[in-house]
Amino acid sequence: MLQKPRGTRDFLPAEMAQRRYIERRMRDVARSFGYGEVQTPMFEEQELFTLKSGEGIIGEMYAFEDKGGRKIALRPELTAAVVRAYVNEAQVAPKPLRWFYFAECFRYERPQKGRYRQFWQFGCELIGADSPAADAEVIALAYELLKSSGVRFVLKIGHLAPMKHLLAGLDATGQKKVMAALDKRDTDLLHTTLAAIGHADLYEPLIRLITAATLDEVWAVTGDIPEKERIEETFRYLTAQNIPFVQNFGIARGLDYYTGMVFEGFADNLGAENQILGGGVYRLAHLFGGKDVPSCGFAIGFDRVMVSLGEIVPETAPVVAVVATPQTRTAAYAAAAAFRAAGITVVMDVMDRSFGAQLSSALKSGASYAVLIGEKEAAAGTVTLKNLAEAAQTEMSLADAVDEVANGSC
Repeated sequence: MLQKPRGTRDFLPAEMAQRRYIERRMRDVARSFGYGEVQTPMFEEQELFTLKSGEGIIGEMYAFEDKGGRKIALRPELTAAVVRAYVNEAQVAPKPLRWFYFAECFRYERPQKGRYRQFWQFGCELIGADSPAADAEVIALAYELLKSSGVRFVLKIGHLAPMKHLLAGLDATGQKKVMAALDKRDTDLLHTTLAAIGHADLYEPLIRLITAATLDEVWAVTGDIPEKERIEETFRYLTAQNIPFVQNFGIARGLDYYTGMVFEGFADNLGAENQILGGGVYRLAHLFGGKDVPSCGFAIGFDRVMVSLGEIVPETAPVVAVVATPQTRTAAYAAAAAFRAAGITVVMDVMDRSFGAQLSSALKSGASYAVLIGEKEAAAGTVTLKNLAEAAQTEMSLADAVDEVANGSC
Protein backbone atom coordinates (compact mmCIF):
# COMPACT_ATOMS: atom_id res chain seq x y z
CA MET A 1 0.00 0.00 0.00
CA LEU A 2 1.38 3.38 -0.99
CA GLN A 3 1.97 5.84 1.85
CA LYS A 4 2.05 9.63 1.92
CA PRO A 5 5.54 11.21 1.74
CA ARG A 6 7.35 11.67 5.04
CA GLY A 7 6.65 15.04 6.64
CA THR A 8 3.24 15.46 4.97
CA ARG A 9 -0.29 14.86 6.25
CA ASP A 10 -3.76 13.97 5.05
CA PHE A 11 -6.53 16.19 6.40
CA LEU A 12 -9.96 14.56 6.59
CA PRO A 13 -13.20 16.61 6.73
CA ALA A 14 -13.35 17.07 10.52
CA GLU A 15 -9.78 18.38 10.74
CA MET A 16 -10.22 20.51 7.64
CA ALA A 17 -13.29 22.08 9.23
CA GLN A 18 -11.17 23.05 12.24
CA ARG A 19 -8.37 24.45 10.09
CA ARG A 20 -10.73 26.44 7.86
CA TYR A 21 -12.51 27.81 10.92
CA ILE A 22 -9.28 29.24 12.36
CA GLU A 23 -8.13 30.37 8.92
CA ARG A 24 -11.38 32.32 8.39
CA ARG A 25 -11.05 34.03 11.76
CA MET A 26 -7.51 35.11 10.95
CA ARG A 27 -8.49 36.33 7.49
CA ASP A 28 -11.24 38.45 9.03
CA VAL A 29 -8.74 40.08 11.41
CA ALA A 30 -6.29 40.86 8.60
CA ARG A 31 -9.05 42.46 6.54
CA SER A 32 -10.19 44.49 9.56
CA PHE A 33 -6.76 46.17 9.51
CA GLY A 34 -7.13 46.99 5.81
CA TYR A 35 -4.87 44.19 4.50
CA GLY A 36 -5.67 42.54 1.16
CA GLU A 37 -4.75 38.99 0.20
CA VAL A 38 -1.99 38.17 -2.29
CA GLN A 39 -0.85 34.88 -3.72
CA THR A 40 2.48 33.95 -5.32
CA PRO A 41 3.64 30.87 -7.27
CA MET A 42 4.32 27.66 -5.38
CA PHE A 43 7.78 27.50 -6.98
CA GLU A 44 10.30 30.25 -7.68
CA GLU A 45 13.85 30.60 -8.91
CA GLN A 46 16.29 29.31 -6.30
CA GLU A 47 18.18 32.59 -6.35
CA LEU A 48 15.21 34.38 -4.79
CA PHE A 49 15.76 32.50 -1.55
CA THR A 50 19.56 32.36 -1.58
CA LEU A 51 19.72 36.13 -2.02
CA LYS A 52 17.64 36.53 1.14
CA SER A 53 18.94 33.68 3.29
CA GLY A 54 22.30 32.61 1.82
CA GLU A 55 23.44 29.51 -0.05
CA GLY A 56 23.02 27.40 3.09
CA ILE A 57 19.27 27.32 2.63
CA ILE A 58 19.61 25.15 -0.50
CA GLY A 59 20.10 22.10 1.71
CA GLU A 60 16.73 22.81 3.35
CA MET A 61 14.81 23.34 0.11
CA TYR A 62 13.09 21.11 -2.38
CA ALA A 63 15.35 22.35 -5.19
CA PHE A 64 15.60 20.99 -8.72
CA GLU A 65 16.24 21.83 -12.35
CA ASP A 66 13.21 22.02 -14.62
CA LYS A 67 13.17 20.71 -18.20
CA GLY A 68 14.63 23.99 -19.39
CA GLY A 69 17.64 23.70 -17.08
CA ARG A 70 16.39 26.45 -14.76
CA LYS A 71 17.17 26.13 -11.05
CA ILE A 72 13.81 26.08 -9.31
CA ALA A 73 12.70 25.57 -5.71
CA LEU A 74 9.40 24.99 -3.96
CA ARG A 75 9.02 28.03 -1.74
CA PRO A 76 10.47 27.45 1.77
CA GLU A 77 8.85 30.68 3.04
CA LEU A 78 6.75 33.52 1.65
CA THR A 79 8.30 36.87 2.54
CA ALA A 80 10.83 36.75 -0.27
CA ALA A 81 8.15 35.73 -2.77
CA VAL A 82 5.81 38.51 -1.67
CA VAL A 83 8.55 41.14 -1.93
CA ARG A 84 9.49 39.77 -5.36
CA ALA A 85 5.83 40.17 -6.37
CA TYR A 86 5.95 43.75 -5.11
CA VAL A 87 9.06 44.48 -7.20
CA ASN A 88 7.52 42.88 -10.29
CA GLU A 89 3.98 44.20 -10.02
CA ALA A 90 3.46 47.05 -7.56
CA GLN A 91 6.46 49.36 -7.13
CA VAL A 92 4.51 52.34 -8.45
CA ALA A 93 1.40 51.59 -6.36
CA PRO A 94 0.50 54.15 -3.65
CA LYS A 95 2.21 53.44 -0.34
CA PRO A 96 1.90 51.87 2.07
CA LEU A 97 0.81 48.49 0.73
CA ARG A 98 -0.98 46.25 3.22
CA TRP A 99 -0.80 42.62 2.08
CA PHE A 100 -1.52 39.28 3.73
CA TYR A 101 -1.12 35.70 2.56
CA PHE A 102 -1.99 32.16 3.56
CA ALA A 103 -0.25 29.36 1.69
CA GLU A 104 1.80 26.21 2.01
CA CYS A 105 5.60 26.11 2.07
CA PHE A 106 8.08 23.25 1.75
CA ARG A 107 11.28 22.49 3.63
CA TYR A 108 13.37 19.34 3.58
CA GLU A 109 14.06 18.92 7.29
CA ARG A 110 13.49 16.35 10.02
CA PRO A 111 9.77 16.15 10.83
CA GLN A 112 8.76 16.50 14.48
CA LYS A 113 5.86 17.81 16.54
CA GLY A 114 4.63 21.01 14.90
CA ARG A 115 7.31 20.85 12.19
CA TYR A 116 6.56 19.32 8.80
CA ARG A 117 8.04 19.26 5.31
CA GLN A 118 4.83 20.70 3.91
CA PHE A 119 3.47 23.40 6.18
CA TRP A 120 1.32 26.52 6.06
CA GLN A 121 2.14 30.13 6.88
CA PHE A 122 -0.20 33.02 7.56
CA GLY A 123 1.67 36.28 7.19
CA CYS A 124 1.36 40.00 6.61
CA GLU A 125 3.62 42.63 5.07
CA LEU A 126 3.37 46.42 5.38
CA ILE A 127 5.45 47.81 2.51
CA GLY A 128 6.52 51.42 2.10
CA ALA A 129 6.14 52.84 5.62
CA ASP A 130 9.00 53.59 7.99
CA SER A 131 7.69 54.90 11.30
CA PRO A 132 6.89 53.88 14.88
CA ALA A 133 3.21 53.83 13.88
CA ALA A 134 3.95 51.33 11.11
CA ASP A 135 5.91 49.09 13.48
CA ALA A 136 3.14 49.24 16.07
CA GLU A 137 0.43 48.46 13.50
CA VAL A 138 2.15 45.30 12.32
CA ILE A 139 2.81 44.08 15.85
CA ALA A 140 -0.80 44.84 16.85
CA LEU A 141 -2.03 42.89 13.83
CA ALA A 142 0.18 39.92 14.73
CA TYR A 143 -1.18 39.97 18.27
CA GLU A 144 -4.81 40.15 17.14
CA LEU A 145 -4.33 37.32 14.65
CA LEU A 146 -2.97 34.98 17.31
CA LYS A 147 -5.62 36.10 19.77
CA SER A 148 -8.39 35.38 17.25
CA SER A 149 -7.17 31.79 16.87
CA GLY A 150 -7.65 31.08 20.57
CA VAL A 151 -4.07 29.90 21.09
CA ARG A 152 -2.39 30.76 24.40
CA PHE A 153 0.81 32.65 23.67
CA VAL A 154 3.38 35.17 24.84
CA LEU A 155 4.47 38.03 22.56
CA LYS A 156 8.09 39.17 22.94
CA ILE A 157 9.27 42.44 21.39
CA GLY A 158 12.70 43.94 21.01
CA HIS A 159 14.82 46.05 18.69
CA LEU A 160 18.19 45.29 17.14
CA ALA A 161 19.69 48.75 17.66
CA PRO A 162 20.82 48.24 21.29
CA MET A 163 22.41 44.89 20.41
CA LYS A 164 24.14 46.32 17.34
CA HIS A 165 25.37 49.24 19.46
CA LEU A 166 27.08 46.88 21.89
CA LEU A 167 28.54 44.70 19.11
CA ALA A 168 29.66 47.58 16.90
CA GLY A 169 33.33 46.92 17.65
CA LEU A 170 33.21 43.32 16.37
CA ASP A 171 33.72 42.21 12.80
CA ALA A 172 30.94 40.35 10.98
CA THR A 173 32.30 36.95 11.95
CA GLY A 174 32.52 37.88 15.60
CA GLN A 175 29.01 39.28 15.58
CA LYS A 176 27.61 36.07 14.10
CA LYS A 177 29.33 33.95 16.73
CA VAL A 178 27.96 36.10 19.55
CA MET A 179 24.47 36.15 18.05
CA ALA A 180 24.54 32.36 17.67
CA ALA A 181 25.32 32.02 21.38
CA LEU A 182 22.56 34.46 22.27
CA ASP A 183 20.11 32.66 20.02
CA LYS A 184 20.75 29.42 21.96
CA ARG A 185 20.11 31.30 25.23
CA ASP A 186 23.32 29.73 26.56
CA THR A 187 25.13 32.17 28.87
CA ASP A 188 28.09 29.82 29.35
CA LEU A 189 28.54 29.57 25.58
CA LEU A 190 28.23 33.35 25.35
CA HIS A 191 30.99 33.85 27.92
CA THR A 192 33.26 31.33 26.19
CA THR A 193 32.61 32.87 22.75
CA LEU A 194 33.35 36.41 23.90
CA ALA A 195 36.55 35.29 25.62
CA ALA A 196 37.68 33.45 22.48
CA ILE A 197 37.36 36.57 20.33
CA GLY A 198 38.97 38.82 22.93
CA HIS A 199 35.85 40.67 24.09
CA ALA A 200 35.06 39.21 27.49
CA ASP A 201 34.28 42.79 28.57
CA LEU A 202 31.02 42.61 26.59
CA TYR A 203 29.60 39.76 28.67
CA GLU A 204 28.29 41.88 31.54
CA PRO A 205 26.57 44.57 29.39
CA LEU A 206 25.08 41.93 27.09
CA ILE A 207 23.61 40.03 30.04
CA ARG A 208 22.19 43.27 31.43
CA LEU A 209 20.68 44.09 28.04
CA ILE A 210 18.98 40.74 27.43
CA THR A 211 17.57 40.62 30.98
CA ALA A 212 16.42 44.26 31.06
CA ALA A 213 12.78 44.46 32.15
CA THR A 214 12.24 48.14 31.34
CA LEU A 215 13.44 50.58 28.70
CA ASP A 216 15.23 52.59 31.38
CA GLU A 217 17.34 49.53 32.13
CA VAL A 218 18.16 49.26 28.42
CA TRP A 219 19.27 52.89 28.19
CA ALA A 220 21.38 52.40 31.31
CA VAL A 221 23.38 49.89 29.27
CA THR A 222 23.47 51.63 25.89
CA GLY A 223 23.13 55.32 26.65
CA ASP A 224 21.07 57.56 24.37
CA ILE A 225 21.32 55.73 21.06
CA PRO A 226 19.73 57.34 17.95
CA GLU A 227 16.85 54.83 17.91
CA LYS A 228 15.82 55.52 21.52
CA GLU A 229 12.91 57.86 20.71
CA ARG A 230 11.50 55.55 18.02
CA ILE A 231 11.58 52.52 20.31
CA GLU A 232 9.88 54.42 23.13
CA GLU A 233 7.21 55.74 20.76
CA THR A 234 6.45 52.28 19.37
CA PHE A 235 6.09 50.85 22.85
CA ARG A 236 3.74 53.71 23.80
CA TYR A 237 1.51 52.95 20.82
CA LEU A 238 1.35 49.27 21.76
CA THR A 239 0.54 50.07 25.38
CA ALA A 240 -2.21 52.46 24.23
CA GLN A 241 -3.83 49.51 22.41
CA ASN A 242 -3.68 47.33 25.55
CA ILE A 243 -1.41 44.80 23.85
CA PRO A 244 0.36 42.65 26.45
CA PHE A 245 3.98 41.90 25.59
CA VAL A 246 7.29 41.03 27.16
CA GLN A 247 10.24 43.31 26.43
CA ASN A 248 13.15 41.26 25.07
CA PHE A 249 16.20 42.96 23.60
CA GLY A 250 17.96 39.62 23.43
CA ILE A 251 16.08 38.50 20.33
CA ALA A 252 18.98 37.47 18.14
CA ARG A 253 17.18 36.42 14.97
CA GLY A 254 18.31 37.72 11.60
CA LEU A 255 20.86 40.35 12.54
CA ASP A 256 21.88 40.54 8.88
CA TYR A 257 18.27 40.59 7.66
CA TYR A 258 16.16 42.62 10.08
CA THR A 259 17.00 46.28 10.52
CA GLY A 260 14.97 47.47 13.52
CA MET A 261 12.04 46.22 15.55
CA VAL A 262 11.83 42.43 15.94
CA PHE A 263 9.18 40.33 17.64
CA GLU A 264 8.31 36.69 18.32
CA GLY A 265 5.35 34.71 19.62
CA PHE A 266 5.58 31.54 21.70
CA ALA A 267 2.83 29.04 22.53
CA ASP A 268 2.82 27.52 25.99
CA ASN A 269 2.36 23.83 25.19
CA LEU A 270 4.62 22.91 22.28
CA GLY A 271 7.79 21.99 24.12
CA ALA A 272 11.09 23.09 22.57
CA GLU A 273 9.50 23.92 19.19
CA ASN A 274 7.15 26.51 20.69
CA GLN A 275 7.75 29.54 18.47
CA ILE A 276 4.65 30.21 16.40
CA LEU A 277 5.38 33.72 15.09
CA GLY A 278 8.39 35.73 13.98
CA GLY A 279 8.76 39.11 12.31
CA GLY A 280 10.29 42.53 12.21
CA VAL A 281 11.40 45.50 10.13
CA TYR A 282 13.46 44.69 7.04
CA ARG A 283 14.58 45.88 3.59
CA LEU A 284 14.62 43.31 0.79
CA ALA A 285 13.32 44.89 -2.41
CA HIS A 286 16.72 46.15 -3.54
CA LEU A 287 18.10 42.60 -3.45
CA PHE A 288 15.54 41.59 -6.07
CA GLY A 289 16.17 44.48 -8.45
CA GLY A 290 13.72 46.97 -6.98
CA LYS A 291 14.16 50.33 -5.32
CA ASP A 292 15.03 50.25 -1.64
CA VAL A 293 11.83 50.37 0.40
CA PRO A 294 11.16 49.93 4.13
CA SER A 295 8.95 47.01 5.12
CA CYS A 296 7.67 45.36 8.26
CA GLY A 297 6.07 41.95 8.39
CA PHE A 298 5.74 38.58 10.05
CA ALA A 299 4.77 34.98 9.47
CA ILE A 300 2.72 32.69 11.69
CA GLY A 301 3.34 28.95 11.71
CA PHE A 302 -0.26 27.91 11.15
CA ASP A 303 0.38 24.21 11.78
CA ARG A 304 2.00 24.91 15.13
CA VAL A 305 -0.99 27.05 16.07
CA MET A 306 -3.30 24.13 15.27
CA VAL A 307 -1.16 21.66 17.23
CA SER A 308 -1.15 24.02 20.20
CA LEU A 309 -4.92 24.46 20.03
CA GLY A 310 -5.58 20.72 19.96
CA GLU A 311 -9.09 19.61 19.11
CA ILE A 312 -11.51 22.50 18.71
CA VAL A 313 -15.22 22.64 17.93
CA PRO A 314 -15.85 25.12 15.12
CA GLU A 315 -19.06 27.10 14.96
CA THR A 316 -21.21 25.13 12.56
CA ALA A 317 -24.16 26.02 10.39
CA PRO A 318 -27.21 23.73 10.37
CA VAL A 319 -27.22 20.70 8.10
CA VAL A 320 -30.50 19.44 6.66
CA ALA A 321 -31.06 15.83 5.58
CA VAL A 322 -33.87 15.45 3.06
CA VAL A 323 -35.56 12.08 3.52
CA ALA A 324 -37.82 10.77 0.77
CA THR A 325 -39.20 7.66 -0.91
CA PRO A 326 -38.47 6.66 -4.50
CA GLN A 327 -41.87 8.05 -5.44
CA THR A 328 -41.26 11.46 -3.79
CA ARG A 329 -37.67 11.97 -4.88
CA THR A 330 -38.60 14.64 -7.43
CA ALA A 331 -40.20 16.71 -4.66
CA ALA A 332 -37.12 16.02 -2.51
CA TYR A 333 -34.80 17.48 -5.14
CA ALA A 334 -36.94 20.62 -5.31
CA ALA A 335 -36.81 20.93 -1.52
CA ALA A 336 -33.05 20.45 -1.44
CA ALA A 337 -32.61 23.14 -4.08
CA ALA A 338 -34.72 25.59 -2.06
CA PHE A 339 -32.66 25.06 1.10
CA ARG A 340 -29.37 25.35 -0.78
CA ALA A 341 -30.55 28.56 -2.44
CA ALA A 342 -30.96 29.97 1.09
CA GLY A 343 -27.33 29.06 1.89
CA ILE A 344 -28.20 25.98 3.95
CA THR A 345 -26.23 22.73 3.65
CA VAL A 346 -28.31 19.78 2.44
CA VAL A 347 -27.53 16.07 2.13
CA MET A 348 -29.66 13.50 0.33
CA ASP A 349 -29.58 9.72 0.14
CA VAL A 350 -27.78 8.34 -2.89
CA MET A 351 -27.82 4.66 -1.85
CA ASP A 352 -31.52 3.85 -2.30
CA ARG A 353 -32.00 3.22 1.42
CA SER A 354 -35.37 2.90 3.09
CA PHE A 355 -37.14 5.87 4.67
CA GLY A 356 -36.20 4.68 8.16
CA ALA A 357 -32.60 3.97 7.20
CA GLN A 358 -32.28 7.45 5.74
CA LEU A 359 -33.53 9.00 8.97
CA SER A 360 -31.17 6.83 11.03
CA SER A 361 -28.25 7.90 8.80
CA ALA A 362 -29.20 11.56 9.28
CA LEU A 363 -29.06 11.12 13.07
CA LYS A 364 -25.67 9.38 12.93
CA SER A 365 -24.17 11.97 10.56
CA GLY A 366 -24.88 14.86 12.91
CA ALA A 367 -27.50 16.59 10.77
CA SER A 368 -29.46 19.29 12.58
CA TYR A 369 -32.77 18.77 10.83
CA ALA A 370 -34.52 16.20 8.70
CA VAL A 371 -37.01 17.22 6.03
CA LEU A 372 -39.41 14.33 5.58
CA ILE A 373 -41.29 14.02 2.30
CA GLY A 374 -43.57 11.03 2.15
CA GLU A 375 -46.61 10.35 0.01
CA LYS A 376 -48.81 12.55 2.23
CA GLU A 377 -46.47 15.56 2.09
CA ALA A 378 -45.92 15.22 -1.65
CA ALA A 379 -49.66 15.17 -2.30
CA ALA A 380 -50.25 18.21 -0.07
CA GLY A 381 -47.25 20.16 -1.34
CA THR A 382 -45.78 20.31 2.18
CA VAL A 383 -42.81 18.93 4.13
CA THR A 384 -42.41 17.69 7.68
CA LEU A 385 -39.52 19.46 9.42
CA LYS A 386 -37.98 17.43 12.25
CA ASN A 387 -35.53 18.98 14.74
CA LEU A 388 -33.20 16.05 15.34
CA ALA A 389 -31.82 17.41 18.60
CA GLU A 390 -35.25 17.86 20.17
CA ALA A 391 -37.15 15.13 18.28
CA ALA A 392 -39.91 17.66 17.54
CA GLN A 393 -41.51 17.77 14.12
CA THR A 394 -44.08 19.90 12.32
CA GLU A 395 -45.72 19.72 8.92
CA MET A 396 -45.49 23.02 7.04
CA SER A 397 -44.89 24.60 3.65
CA LEU A 398 -41.46 24.30 2.09
CA ALA A 399 -40.97 28.09 2.31
CA ASP A 400 -41.80 28.05 6.03
CA ALA A 401 -39.39 25.15 6.60
CA VAL A 402 -36.57 27.03 4.90
CA ASP A 403 -37.35 30.09 7.01
CA GLU A 404 -37.45 28.03 10.23
CA VAL A 405 -34.02 26.51 9.59
CA ALA A 406 -32.48 29.76 8.39
CA ASN A 407 -33.59 31.55 11.56
CA GLY A 408 -32.94 28.62 13.88
CA SER A 409 -36.38 28.89 15.47
CA CYS A 410 -37.48 25.26 15.14
